[in-house]
Amino acid sequence: MLPLTLMSAPQVAQQVAARVRASRLHRVWTQQELADRSGMSLSSLRRFERTGEIAFLSLVRIAIALDAVEGLGELFPDRPGSLDELLAPPKRQRGRRS
Repeated sequence: MLPLTLMSAPQVAQQVAARVRASRLHRVWTQQELADRSGMSLSSLRRFERTGEIAFLSLVRIAIALDAVEGLGELFPDRPGSLDELLAPPKRQRGRRS
């Protein structure tokens, strides 16, 4: 299997859907049970597991239901700045006058 960094956006979405499905099956939950626990329709969950397409808020609800919400916090980690900011020469500041 390809690492996520080498996948297209639809492939990444499908991989996330497969992981959700595997997590649901590990808990021995039906699609209806996960849909109920996440407050979404069964048809939306079925479409997500089949195609990888889902509204972000619904994905968050699924993550909460599957106790995987911590992983969402790792999506966009805090960075010290942009690459341009890191490569730019430091700004000179005037010294204080005595």
